Amino acid sequence: MTTGLRPCHALATIIKIEFVTFFLVVMDRIRDLASKKAAVIFTKSSCCMCYSIKTLFYELGASPAIHELDHDPSGRDMEWALRGLGCDPSVPAVFIGGRFVGSAKDVISFHVDGSLKQMLIDAKAIWF
Repeated sequence: MTTGLRPCHALATIIKIEFVTFFLVVMDRIRDLASKKAAVIFTKSSCCMCYSIKTLFYELGASPAIHELDHDPSGRDMEWALRGLGCDPSVPAVFIGGRFVGSAKDVISFHVDGSLKQMLIDAKAIWF
């Protein structure tokens, strides 16, 4: 009697299911962290662009939640999941109002065209 799958295919299917499950768990953690504050930035302590984006937010009057992935035990997994959202490089990854806004180049573009400040106001990250 056969199951229709050879042992190597069955194992590959199990690994794929576990991989997808793990990815969803990591994404849930990112969504949870991103929704706890009006502005959230995932960074690395050695990243100069992360520093620049944090400084920009502070200068605009926001106090974002900062999650340094290199200091988090599951930081590598979260970094990998952020890449899955389209954030390449993976940091800085910026969320405003629980919504993924983008990486440094996106945030700078929003700042230059004037929409970043309005996003922060709408999310109640700043009051102007």
